[in-house]
Amino acid sequence: MRKSHAAFAFLALLSIGAPVWAHHAFTAAFDNSKSMTVTGVLSRVEWQNPHVWFYVDVKDANGAVTNWGFETASPNHLRNQDAGLRQDFLTNIGKAMTVSGYPAKGSEHKASASSVTFASGKILKMGNGEPAAADEKNSKSSY
Repeated sequence: MRKSHAAFAFLALLSIGAPVWAHHAFTAAFDNSKSMTVTGVLSRVEWQNPHVWFYVDVKDANGAVTNWGFETASPNHLRNQDAGLRQDFLTNIGKAMTVSGYPAKGSEHKASASSVTFASGKILKMGNGEPAAADEKNSKSSY
């Protein structure tokens, strides 16, 4: 009986650390040597753990539309950065935005967002090596 309790306690402790082991390093998933910027229409937001994702429909010179998925920080991290940020994303669905970031390794049309400029002109800086914004009133810093 004591052995089963000890085994259960050991497994419980291991499971606490599992999410940390499962989380990826930035450079394992994204290529920080290749920056990119796209402008398109915000089509969807997934505000959930472990990372917030948003999707932008980007039109090329020939009129073809490609849906880009952008990973950001966790919902809690973004909420601590700006309590109204979730609402900013939700009210901008269907509106143009410009996103800068770093493309995913081995995954087409996915990237890590480092900054977002909403149609209103509000700039959200998410870090990832981007220079500080010139307009501090419209900018939020992170990381």
